Amino acid sequence: MDHDNLKIIAFTCTYCAYNAADLAGSMRIQYPHNVRIVKLLCTGKIEPILLLEAFRHGADAVFVAGCMEGECHFVEGNLRARQVVEYTKQLIEDGGMDPRRLEMFNMSASMAQKFVQAVLTMATRLQELGPSPVGDVSPSEP
Repeated sequence: MDHDNLKIIAFTCTYCAYNAADLAGSMRIQYPHNVRIVKLLCTGKIEPILLLEAFRHGADAVFVAGCMEGECHFVEGNLRARQVVEYTKQLIEDGGMDPRRLEMFNMSASMAQKFVQAVLTMATRLQELGPSPVGDVSPSEP
């Protein structure tokens, strides 16, 4: 299996993690190309169904990246996101999938290297875990 083709989905907050990813690009810091970034206004808007759907539609790993704890632009959104991630990790473990496929990271907008490290952490995990047992169950196009 070519691990370079495994998909990583990153749900990022607008103010911090998305800007850290953008800064990493501006600084031309290299990181695996198989990450897809989904920008959210706040990670506090994340729901378990959204994380589960990412896996259902072919993600091999998913991470949520929000503001530093105590510094959320929406007061406690990142704390709520961490609770949702932990709850969803339990759901996927109960369903027979390794919970290490899902993770939460915190970073500020200036932490480009921290964003890159989050991607590398998930890519390294995928080296060990391989493709998701769920696979892509998206409906085929007509």
